[in-house]
Amino acid sequence: MLKNIIEISKEAGSIIREGFGKNNIVEFKTDEGNLVTEIDKRSEKTIINFIKKNYPKDSILAEEGSNSKGSSDNLWIVDPLDGTTNFTHGLPIFAVSIGVIKKDEIIAGVVYDVMNEIVYSAENGSGAFANDKQIRVSSNDRIGRSLLATGFAYNVKDNPQHSFEKFTAVTKSARAVRRLGSAALDICHVAKGIYDGFWEINLEPWDVCAGMIISKEAGGTVTDFSGEEIDIYSKQILVTNGKVTERLLNLLSKN
Repeated sequence: MLKNIIEISKEAGSIIREGFGKNNIVEFKTDEGNLVTEIDKRSEKTIINFIKKNYPKDSILAEEGSNSKGSSDNLWIVDPLDGTTNFTHGLPIFAVSIGVIKKDEIIAGVVYDVMNEIVYSAENGSGAFANDKQIRVSSNDRIGRSLLATGFAYNVKDNPQHSFEKFTAVTKSARAVRRLGSAALDICHVAKGIYDGFWEINLEPWDVCAGMIISKEAGGTVTDFSGEEIDIYSKQILVTNGKVTERLLNLLSKN
């Protein structure tokens, strides 16, 4: 299954790469901050057609609405283009993200960094990989030496869950904080040891599903801001190397 997910992720990625930098049709889902393009839809259609052909009994939950209920225990979680705003503005930071859940457990995940052509992948119990190289989280245990990442919800102007206060508190404590616009890639960058941690609120299942198993298989920890275990539907996520978890929990829970 993982090999198949990688193949269809690359196929969807080629559609995205081909459309990058062109005048694509852009629509607004709810407001000016939440975009969808014809490329999102083409990528999703390609992935959904693949699933229905090869795994016809499986259920599907996809960002652009190609949802279906199957008879098997498998649920595919699909983000055909994570980082649509970046894509629309010509910023080459976006990904295809596909995860598979069986009986509430994530069993496989792939995040394809389209422009860098890096496939992040993991199966339950088999480690995490970037292309063919196994990856591990960083060993840094000092918040002051940490490179971290975050993102903001589309309604950030309303400052949900004190987003600005959390950002300020962590920024004052860390070496640096980045905000690149693709949660799926941010989580994989923790898995690869580039970032020491990542946090965000109000993400959707397709933003985090694949990244969660990749980061865990790379030795990372995934919790909410109280340190509790989460599932893909949680509205808080903190992904770390495990070494700076307590310090970040302290900063995020108090602000």
